[in-house]
Amino acid sequence: QVELVESGGGSVQSGGSLRLSCVVSGITYRHYFMAWFRRAPGKEREGVAGFDKDGIITYADSVKGRFTISRDNDKNTLYLQMNSLKPEDTAMYYCAAGAGTIVTDMVVFYWGQGTQVTVSS
Repeated sequence: QVELVESGGGSVQSGGSLRLSCVVSGITYRHYFMAWFRRAPGKEREGVAGFDKDGIITYADSVKGRFTISRDNDKNTLYLQMNSLKPEDTAMYYCAAGAGTIVTDMVVFYWGQGTQVTVSS
């Protein structure tokens, strides 16, 4: 059974930081394109950051320079460090596993349940 379990969301003020975690089980996550997505109220889901199978990272333009994706292979865990948060970063954040080469154009096979991030001004 494949599980992607996110944690680390919460409420912060503008300019603050959060670190999201995603524990992956049931798949060898290095064989997949691993990514973070988000969906803000009233908006389409957006790919935020991702690792391809070779470890090459891509980011959405909206988060470049502020967000950092990383992984711990020993713990089968994906992370998203979010700095300089803005109110427009408010969204449900999802961990995903799938196929692709860039985070803005991937096919998702598995989704986590999501963790809410709220940034107040």
